Amino acid sequence: MRAPAVRQTAGVSMIVWIAVASLVAWLWLLLCQGFFWRTDVRLPPARDPASGDWPAVCVVVPARDEAAVLGESLPSLLAQDYPGRAEVFLIDDGSSDGTGELARDLARRCGGLPLTVGSPGEPPAGWTGKLWAVRHGIGLARARAPEYLLLTDADIAHAPDSLRRLVAAARTGGYDMVSQMARLRVESLWERLVVPAFVYFFAQLYPFRWIGRRGGRTAAAAGGCVLLRAETAERARIPEAIRHAVIDDVALARAVKRGGGHIWLGLAERVDSVRPYPRLYDLWRMVSRSAYAQLRHNPLLLLGTVAGLALVYLMPPVALVAGLAAGSQAAAVTGGAAWLVMTATYVPMLRHYRQPLWLAPLLPFTALLYLLMTVDSAVQHYRGRGAAWKGRTYARPDTVPEEG
Repeated sequence: MRAPAVRQTAGVSMIVWIAVASLVAWLWLLLCQGFFWRTDVRLPPARDPASGDWPAVCVVVPARDEAAVLGESLPSLLAQDYPGRAEVFLIDDGSSDGTGELARDLARRCGGLPLTVGSPGEPPAGWTGKLWAVRHGIGLARARAPEYLLLTDADIAHAPDSLRRLVAAARTGGYDMVSQMARLRVESLWERLVVPAFVYFFAQLYPFRWIGRRGGRTAAAAGGCVLLRAETAERARIPEAIRHAVIDDVALARAVKRGGGHIWLGLAERVDSVRPYPRLYDLWRMVSRSAYAQLRHNPLLLLGTVAGLALVYLMPPVALVAGLAAGSQAAAVTGGAAWLVMTATYVPMLRHYRQPLWLAPLLPFTALLYLLMTVDSAVQHYRGRGAAWKGRTYARPDTVPEEG
């Protein structure tokens, strides 16, 4: 009779120690990871340039089969209240749903900034995602000699003063690149569970406060809204230097920072994504498309990530329940404390997204979904399916050399 009791005691002791490790990890994340959980990193204070000194800006919008969202997003760009010279270049990247025709029709009906619709043709081998369309758009824009390029996606709606505020912030702070994490749509049940956590996890990987430091190593951007100095783009060979990148926004930020550029990333208040993700399948596909690329297609990093997610996010509720079931106060208290810290760090992001706070304790469940999405991303990679975007499938990224 003593052997089972000894084994049960040993099992509970192991749970206690793992729960302690999880609590220590959460205290470290809380205090030492750039205060990633805070949501007050917004556009820095800015001064408007003197009258007549507003720089020229070209807006580049890569678009492939975006007719469903273009009616909400493009009019917001054409209606920008910008005192300087600005022009929109929408690049219809082989759409089959009439994206280009719809864009021209919206420009005729809405007026506002001048619109040019271009078409780059099929991308050559080695170009991933939207980068071939971005290259074509930047090429057209260079003929206008702009000081800044605004790279924005076709599903992003901008408030009328968005461009003005971005330029003023870049000029005032001396930034070569200013990027805003657009507020994603959160209406369906799955969007409420997954979307705020997506931004939360991104900020945990790339703390916004670290990104803005001169000389710091952390670099990231949000591809839906990037204001980039044209001279900086040319110096960093954007987008040619990152044409193989599956996670193009992070690769863009790294290229700019590597070239000595000063960058900034924060949460947007007046820039919104209008793309719906009503089903879990839609969100799953969005995350799994690039999750394993984030781990550089490295099996050891995958194992470490799975173990880390299990320790940090899954262990606290497991320890709490196991401690209560086994009568172990140490396991229950330690697991509950770790879960409490985790929940508290998630509350600011839920407030940013105007979501009910009862979602905060469900973060372990959402983390489990992300763990499964990451594993699925690796499975798809090793099945040889490569990266996919908008109906295009590319060679497996590890078969294409990355350029520095």
